Amino acid sequence: MKIQIRNFFLNTALLLSMFLFNPTLSLAQIHDNNVWQVITINGNEYHGKLISKSDSTVVLETKNLGTITIKVDNIKKIIQVEVKNIVGDQVWMDNPQESRYFWAPSGYGLKKGEAYYQNVWLFFNQVAVGVTDNFSIGAGIVPIFLFGGSSSPIWITPKFSFYDKEESASFGVGGLFGTVTGEEDSSFGIVYGSATVGNRNKNFTFGLGYGYVGDDWASHPTLSFSGMIRTGKQGYFITASYFVSASDESLGLIGLGGRRIFNSVSLDYGGIIPIGGDGFGIIPWLGLVVSFGK
Repeated sequence: MKIQIRNFFLNTALLLSMFLFNPTLSLAQIHDNNVWQVITINGNEYHGKLISKSDSTVVLETKNLGTITIKVDNIKKIIQVEVKNIVGDQVWMDNPQESRYFWAPSGYGLKKGEAYYQNVWLFFNQVAVGVTDNFSIGAGIVPIFLFGGSSSPIWITPKFSFYDKEESASFGVGGLFGTVTGEEDSSFGIVYGSATVGNRNKNFTFGLGYGYVGDDWASHPTLSFSGMIRTGKQGYFITASYFVSASDESLGLIGLGGRRIFNSVSLDYGGIIPIGGDGFGIIPWLGLVVSFGK
């Protein structure tokens, strides 16, 4: 069983590494990496170089329509597009949760002012915000009290992230530190490190963490192997797998699924397959992320 789990992780890593560094940025090259997106009130989108902007009009140089003038009164949103979101002649939507896969963190973190709310199967609730470009913090709760319970797990999730100059690799270190309200000696959590290779659209992450309950720390680390591949303007393929080893048994959790983006909202879906232990099956995963902040 251990050999099967190890081979799965190795094959997954090889597959993901084939896709990490291959998007072309022809639209950005045409406009010297100075691309703006204009969304009108009636839903039309225009992309191109911003020539001028006044109180009444915006002048945009586009690839297909040439130079166009749009009245400010007709504009719903105008933003400068980051190079990482330009692929070929398409402008891809931002990923509302670049710093995480289904739940496990990558080496990337939230930038200053970025924030999101995450909900999984209604029960798991978490909010995170970027305090600086290198530090973020979150808080979460499973509100069992809403369903008649007297105690609820709560936690905080501080994280430091460090990048190379091109943001082609990153490293994160952080933890989850929690307790159960109304219970004594109920602390729990994990401290971890995550190393990520690739950009924010296509990457692979190796993670290592040690968990604890009360004063007892795990004697063996938890290993994670995660990756995401952008499949188009609104989609991602995501894999997030874990390997937990104890003195007498081992357990693998293999997660496969996707992410669909709708402006500042994304929907995560997939399944978690346990390997080892006493049984085999698929645990469905359904999560929602709402981005806010800058």
